[in-house]
Amino acid sequence: MFVVVIKIIPTKNDTMKRMLTTVALIIALFTGAFSQISLEGKAPAFKAKSTNGEINYPDDYFGKWTILFSHPAAFTPICSSEIIELALKKDEFKKLNTELLVISADGHASHIEWVKSLESISYKNNDKVKIDFPLIGDPDLAVSKKYGLENKFSKANRTIRKVIIVDPNNKIKAIFTYPDNVGRNVDEILRTLIALQKTDKEDVLLPADWVEGNDVLLPPPSSVKESEKLTEKAKKDKSLYSYDWYFWFKKEK
Repeated sequence: MFVVVIKIIPTKNDTMKRMLTTVALIIALFTGAFSQISLEGKAPAFKAKSTNGEINYPDDYFGKWTILFSHPAAFTPICSSEIIELALKKDEFKKLNTELLVISADGHASHIEWVKSLESISYKNNDKVKIDFPLIGDPDLAVSKKYGLENKFSKANRTIRKVIIVDPNNKIKAIFTYPDNVGRNVDEILRTLIALQKTDKEDVLLPADWVEGNDVLLPPPSSVKESEKLTEKAKKDKSLYSYDWYFWFKKEK
């Protein structure tokens, strides 16, 4: 949601100014100047060139979860470590019906050379990785502007360090933003993905520090009567327990 406030000073050409202002706003809207994304909103569609060929998003990923990772620049140390970590854990994402997409403002040729370099590295004593997920080149920031990825405070043509998780219905389910000098935790992104998929299938909430297999929260009772029903149910169902009338857990094991 955004608000545009325009102050127009009355002049002889007032009508013309209003017309020009309206046209400018329409152009801004259609060119993505005011584009932004939000949780539960639709992920913007785009077509772009990548290291795996042209991508037509979201059509190419029908029925899948997707995660978009934006990177400040190719051939930089933090971004390089993150992409290798993603490649090391790509099979875990695959098991979760999830495809990875990487984007930066670098050109296609730069991404190809960067992938070659990363695939030649034995990182932290691991085997060399195969980077088979796409790196999207976005030098004109056409895609980045749709997703709010451009770094507006950088003199260089750069994107920020961001993660966007999208479900199979093309709804945005999670957004992470990181500073330039701090790398992402791939295990935390995996944990969040697993949590999102669980809450998508089950009517449960997940508490702080939840990991797969931990007990889950129940939605809080909407009334005293509902709370009393839960209390009675817990006398028979030993998987249920509470800390207070609104604070109900269910055991997973």
